[in-house]
Amino acid sequence: MTRDDHSQNAAPQGPAGAPPRDRAAPPTGFGPAVAHHAWRLSGRIVAGLGQLLLWILTGAGRLLKPLGVRIAAKLYGRRGPQPAGPGPGGDGRTRVAPATATAPLPRWINAWGEFTESWYFAPLTGLALTIAALAELAPRVSAPVSVAGGFAVAATLPLVWRREYLRPVAAIVLGAYAASLLTGQILLVTTAFAALWTLYSLARQLPRQSAGALAVGGVVVVAVVYLATGTLDDIPWPAAVVAVLAAIGLGDARRVVETAGRTQAEADERTSETLTRLTAVQREQAVMRERARIARELHDVVAHSVSMIAVQAETAPYTMRNLSPEARDGYTEIAKTAREALVEMRRLLSVLRADAKPEHESAPQPRLDRLPDLVEQHRGAGGHVDLSVRGDPRDLSTTVELSAYRIVQEALTNARRHAPGAGVRVELTYLPDRLAVRVRDDGAAAPTMVLNRDGTPAGPAVPGPAGAGTGQDGRTRVEAPPGGAAGGHGLVGMRERATMLGGRFSAGPAAEGGFVVEADLPLTREESPTRDPRSQASPGRS
Repeated sequence: MTRDDHSQNAAPQGPAGAPPRDRAAPPTGFGPAVAHHAWRLSGRIVAGLGQLLLWILTGAGRLLKPLGVRIAAKLYGRRGPQPAGPGPGGDGRTRVAPATATAPLPRWINAWGEFTESWYFAPLTGLALTIAALAELAPRVSAPVSVAGGFAVAATLPLVWRREYLRPVAAIVLGAYAASLLTGQILLVTTAFAALWTLYSLARQLPRQSAGALAVGGVVVVAVVYLATGTLDDIPWPAAVVAVLAAIGLGDARRVVETAGRTQAEADERTSETLTRLTAVQREQAVMRERARIARELHDVVAHSVSMIAVQAETAPYTMRNLSPEARDGYTEIAKTAREALVEMRRLLSVLRADAKPEHESAPQPRLDRLPDLVEQHRGAGGHVDLSVRGDPRDLSTTVELSAYRIVQEALTNARRHAPGAGVRVELTYLPDRLAVRVRDDGAAAPTMVLNRDGTPAGPAVPGPAGAGTGQDGRTRVEAPPGGAAGGHGLVGMRERATMLGGRFSAGPAAEGGFVVEADLPLTREESPTRDPRSQASPGRS
């Protein structure tokens, strides 16, 4: 094995299966090894000195922290509860010292902000700069009117109108200052400050590309002044270039910060408006759902009861003999009042459930004994349907039978709309604790059509996920529009009827093809056939 092989085997390896660490091997020669160790030793010395300096600064910071807290409290005022010694009763409790509402620094900052935002800030500062420029120039010239004085006024006085006409004012100020430098006039600190302030204001208003062009132009003017005249000989040229670029850079940075602040404020406002609209929509939807629930309960229970009162009152004179004329008139008045109440209630329901079609019939609500008539209606419309009843049929509550009837009716309506010509099987299973409803079709035997409210075709179904599923034929099932012949609301209405009773509802494509609707409607304790006969004889027991 050669020396190179030994060096390769001795190379540091990482974890199992990992490549070797990317670190240069230490030199093996005497001179390079000494230099390498000296380098590492110097690095450790520097790191130790830096760590010692950090410890010193940290300790000084901890010692000066109480002083900083006191200074901040003097400038900004105390915030939050502060221990103020024992209370008035001498109980030793901590009293809360009131926050300083008029702390010096916030008060000065607020006052300065209000002053800079006022309309008279620009005129006052412009006149102050003009007066300062003339006062600075007065000891250097003997004549009261001079060219230098004219340049000084031209480079400062237009700043009075900088807020209203920034770009024309900037052209005058910068042009006058450049002309004074090129003609060899006296260099004034006031006019230089006015020129730099103008560059800052321009960069604050101009876009990034224009600010860059302004910076290039400013540097070119400074270079020409240095090359052509000796006006700026007392100032190093790097300082002049840095001053120009700093003024423009600060203005551009301020513009970026203000733009980001406005953008964030606009985004927050849009988010707030969106949340407000979303909250309003959610409230409106909650109100509509509550109104629909109330309307459904009234329609399913109260309407049936009122209809039964009207029917019994109308048939009483024909089933009861030896009624006096007064009694007959009373029954007639009861029937009339019941009919009027039924009409008014249906009108109220049409208001509560605005998307439902007003009903003009006044017949009692259907029960499960009318399912054969519903099946015959489906067959008369050209459909194929089989009805199967399993278990022990018995009378159930009005809400359970009405919900089961409406679910079957809506399922048959959807089958006629979305699977014309399909065979439908309706199954009712009476279980001890619930009524199981299952309606399944075997898929459309003709092109699927969407029907209008009056039953006329509105065109072929539109493919997409908006329907109730996909049948065996691969066509998209489009849910029927509200207000169909069943007076229901599609799958949503069927689900509402089942969940209102605490039951279960499901609808979707069947595994063997077609579409299936299933609902389990729980029965009340009195409807269960397994109740104790002794409980019937003793109604007071629970």
